[in-house]
Amino acid sequence: MLILIVAYLGGVLTILSPCILPVLPFVFARADRPFRAHGLPLLLGMALAFAAVATLAAVGGAWVVALNQYGRHAAIALLAVFGATLLFPSVAERLSRPLVALGNRLSQQQQADGAVARPSAFAPLMLGVGTGLLWAPCAGPILGLILTGAALNGASVGTSLLLLAYAAGACTSLAAALLVGGRVFSMMKGSLRMGEWVRRAAGVAVLAGVGAIALGLDTGLLSQLSAGTTSALEQALVEKIDAPKRPLSPPVSSAPSALAPGLMLASAQLPPKAPALSLGVEGSFPSLVGATEWINSAPLAPESLRGKVVLVDFWTYSCINCLRTLPYVRAWAEKYKDAGLVVIGVHTPEFAFEKLPANVRRATKDLGVGFPVAVDSNYAIWRAFGNQSWPAFYFIDAQGRIRHQQVGENQYAKSEQVIQQLLAEAGRTDVPARLVSPLGQGTQAATDASPALSGETYIGYERAHNFASPGGIASDRTRVYQAPASLRTNQWALAGEWTVGSERAVLARAGGRIAYRFHARDLHLVLGPSADGKPVRFRVSVDGKPPLADHGADTDAQGNGVIDAQRLYQLVRQTTNDRDRLFEIEFLDAGAQAYVFTFG
Repeated sequence: MLILIVAYLGGVLTILSPCILPVLPFVFARADRPFRAHGLPLLLGMALAFAAVATLAAVGGAWVVALNQYGRHAAIALLAVFGATLLFPSVAERLSRPLVALGNRLSQQQQADGAVARPSAFAPLMLGVGTGLLWAPCAGPILGLILTGAALNGASVGTSLLLLAYAAGACTSLAAALLVGGRVFSMMKGSLRMGEWVRRAAGVAVLAGVGAIALGLDTGLLSQLSAGTTSALEQALVEKIDAPKRPLSPPVSSAPSALAPGLMLASAQLPPKAPALSLGVEGSFPSLVGATEWINSAPLAPESLRGKVVLVDFWTYSCINCLRTLPYVRAWAEKYKDAGLVVIGVHTPEFAFEKLPANVRRATKDLGVGFPVAVDSNYAIWRAFGNQSWPAFYFIDAQGRIRHQQVGENQYAKSEQVIQQLLAEAGRTDVPARLVSPLGQGTQAATDASPALSGETYIGYERAHNFASPGGIASDRTRVYQAPASLRTNQWALAGEWTVGSERAVLARAGGRIAYRFHARDLHLVLGPSADGKPVRFRVSVDGKPPLADHGADTDAQGNGVIDAQRLYQLVRQTTNDRDRLFEIEFLDAGAQAYVFTFG
């Protein structure tokens, strides 16, 4: 609700922006006519045109996400057109000229026949549509934030409501000005020239930013935009108003290296006879309305879950830390369902391919997740909880209060004791006593007792480090890379013809390789097939030889495997973790997509 109010106020304040000044002549051109017959249809036409342009921008942004191989180039092109429109108002004027001319023609005809025929609302409506096209390209920073969110997270009902609130706010202020009459316009007329210079300066700034992004001079801009869609002022308002309602937690790093390694097996442990855990109240159960889809369940709401103990698990299906917690979450959901526990998995994506509903549905089925899953592709539930990491557990009592938070793997015994204690507080006497001790297989297997000395390593240039190929990474450009003669521990390199983007590298020709000198029991790599979905064959070696008994769940003893979906692949699973090993993967087909190494 607060964001809708901010969007509405942003629309109201649009009339104070220099960018709105070129629109005002059309609005005040016939201010002497009745508001209901002329002003109201004109404003309605403006809102319709603006909504159409903004919706196309939002839907187009969703297409950019879906076609993320070409998305950066498409986004740069769209930004360039936007900057040109600001710098050269004649471009926007040409776009709207036919509709403005039609509206004027109809209006003049109406004026000539006004003594005979009743005035029609169609003429001012069409004039408003043309005016709306002039307005849409520069309707303000709040609108830009809304469209940025739609482009990065996909168009949704929430985005449509924000656009409607913004348009309503702008029309409210213009309607007020129109009712006051031409006196307001005459006062503002003197600032038109200054407004035009401000508009052109904004166009120059946008085009300069486009050039910087195209040349790879700023690799952090898009990641900053993807972190949220509110301005600093809006975010401050949200935090100030919602602070008493949101769980308070210290900042936590999402890097797996910050999480305590090892596994706590608890098959022989018994819960305390009396509640021994000190559980305070850390906030109330936030809304789940922001889910774009629900899997294994109809949409759930905090109100409908009162009387139940709820475990909310934030996860994403390519995260190795999330996968290793799944055996426990599944076991808790099954063991305590009859005692009053409801487990809700909130799937919030890290990579663009994890936003696609079909991918999430497939992963949920393949991973054996039977409890309800809220697909949080727009980060709405993530933000409502104030969450910062994968995986993260929130334990909610029968009264709808957050009583405990757990970030990362391990501490499973304590987590289960929290569940048992909250069920006991809810008056349940049929709570099973012993703690679960599931044994995960493949990518869901627990970490090794000896900690991995290699950490999460991203391949996209946005977060890449320890890259050792000569010449470094050529951002967003296809280039032939060479592997160095040797690699130090935790260094990696590319060989062959690759295009390295912000979050992944895409192989242009068959025969490309990735090498990594690692120290860990398990090696995983998030991979995807070619852009058209065609599977990609690969072959893995360890220290220059087939892995044999050290092969992972997604390779055979000779190191052969196939990339058939965008997911995490376990490529090496050793019996011991006692020395550095040189890992190499060769792709036998073009189109392979590589995202991030993880270890265990």
